Amino acid sequence: MPPFVAESSRRTGFTHVLLMTTGSVASIKAPLIVQELLSYRNVAVQVVATKPSLTFFNPEDIRTSGVNVWTDEDEWLPDYKIGDPILHIELRRWADVVLIAPASANTLAKIANGICDNLSTSLLRALAPTTPTYVYPAMNTLMYEHPLTAQHIHIIRDVIGYTVVGPVSKGLACGDVGVGAMVEWRDIVASVAEMYALVKH
Repeated sequence: MPPFVAESSRRTGFTHVLLMTTGSVASIKAPLIVQELLSYRNVAVQVVATKPSLTFFNPEDIRTSGVNVWTDEDEWLPDYKIGDPILHIELRRWADVVLIAPASANTLAKIANGICDNLSTSLLRALAPTTPTYVYPAMNTLMYEHPLTAQHIHIIRDVIGYTVVGPVSKGLACGDVGVGAMVEWRDIVASVAEMYALVKH
């Protein structure tokens, strides 16, 4: 595959949605989110997946719809040379809106502390402050209630300026019942559709 370059990959008149998946069970919803986004006219999607998130979905289920699923292995290729496109920079240039759905406790901690040790967090660190970015936390209730989580969300929302949505209370994958579940995936897509006045095919 040739290197990804934002300038040649953006499509005039399209809304460019970058979906980021992280190591939460809610990543299982990624193929559904992509499928629903593509049901709207003039929407292009790229997915950036952390390695842990791939425990919960098969990237081929997304790639069959013509959407790229990028991982850490795609970032720095063995034959990279100075002047070649840098994936996390090109993806942030491409995106009109970023959805971190789900956002695990680990990724929240990395974002809040400025850590950029993978493709996802490097992209976020390089992201323009003007790019709308929505964070959908998903984790076990006690992880969410940990005092550090509140601190991380405060930094992400009030210092970095991302919009944090959820989590909600429901039965969790671990069997616990409580706050920590990602908001309904359909609502995530609906919020993008409303924001950009998207119309179904």
